[in-house]
Amino acid sequence: MTIYLDDDSTKAKLVALLRQAGHRVVIPADAAMSGATDARHFEYAISHQLILLTRNYDDFLELHDVVQATRGQHHGVLVVRSDNDPARDMTDRGIVHAVAKLESSGVPIANQLHILNHWR
Repeated sequence: MTIYLDDDSTKAKLVALLRQAGHRVVIPADAAMSGATDARHFEYAISHQLILLTRNYDDFLELHDVVQATRGQHHGVLVVRSDNDPARDMTDRGIVHAVAKLESSGVPIANQLHILNHWR
């Protein structure tokens, strides 16, 4: 899986774990996109055929809905929900595990928005 991490998800440990799991990972700094708006991050992911991983549910749900409403295409959005509760929030390893479970499930990822917390 080729994954583009939104600014809010770019952590060295998560990047390393995803790469160790066999994923190609692109971060905003690699693409000169650091600090870009969510719409620009999504546009970058779409134009480079990348699955976007973010913690920003509200904005990317809206962007996903716009793409769907206009019959556009994207390679998928993976969202990590956070309650600011360490006992319930996903760890970096948990995120990588959830990505693996989603990928092995066979459910479509392209043109979908998946909340990774559901794939623990």
